Amino acid sequence: MTLAIIVHGGAKTISEDKVGANNAGCTAAAEAGWAVLTNGGTAAEAVEAAIRVLEADQTFNASLGATLNTEGEVELDAAIMEGASLGWGAIAAAQGVRHPISVARKIMDEKPRLLVARGAERFAADNGAEMCKKEDLIADEQWEEWKEEQEVLDRPNTVGCVALDANGVLAAGTSTGGTTNQQAGRVGDTALVGCGLYADNQLGACSTTGDGESIIPVVLAKTAIDFLSGDRHPDEAAQKAIKTLKSKVAGEAGCIILDRQGRVGWAYNSSHMACAYITTGQDEVAVFTKKEVPALSH
Repeated sequence: MTLAIIVHGGAKTISEDKVGANNAGCTAAAEAGWAVLTNGGTAAEAVEAAIRVLEADQTFNASLGATLNTEGEVELDAAIMEGASLGWGAIAAAQGVRHPISVARKIMDEKPRLLVARGAERFAADNGAEMCKKEDLIADEQWEEWKEEQEVLDRPNTVGCVALDANGVLAAGTSTGGTTNQQAGRVGDTALVGCGLYADNQLGACSTTGDGESIIPVVLAKTAIDFLSGDRHPDEAAQKAIKTLKSKVAGEAGCIILDRQGRVGWAYNSSHMACAYITTGQDEVAVFTKKEVPALSH
């Protein structure tokens, strides 16, 4: 049975001095998920393990290091979906939660639903999630940029992961701090099934990243998965999905896809996209901040 995992650290602009950190973070995340898969763990466990690594890394816009809203606070969204049962769980606009992806997974395992703000925080605390003071998730770099109203050049973005386990089950997950200076209470695509993520064992699984207000109306993750029909390669499906978005709305986005055979695909129309993957037969993680082919520009 083919095992596969792919992670992304966001479709964004990556300045040269941040390439190493993006590569290292995505590699570490992919390796964490891969260790779960090779030890017989489930796709959902692998996705959670990988995204927890990204959430703990200030390089990425998820939990510690997340962007700040208009109030100078971190609000977090995350979701996970499993492709055998179409089970899912999500939280949005939550504060003081160290690992939103783990809370989303607890929700999925209990009863699929989307919990927001105080309700999400209460569920997290009641179910033994790692909590902290909301200020503890504010990274120095984000605080300086927010305080000085600097133009954010190295724009961080949503992280995500897709995995295929030994039982042929696919899972997808996403986690984000949203957009810089977003209105308090704003929720983007990350927590929305079909937009920020989708998993269906019949076809494949997808995690997206980018401008939520552009991703939502084209239901990007589900659109990408639908393009897998007819045994289309995930790379082509990913490119078609991003082209569809570009033809209908303005905005930057990217997506990563695995099909049920464990084939890998990814595409984006931003300057860069941090990405890493490993599948059965590879000796080590392949990691990129740019695709070998040029990014889609139209």
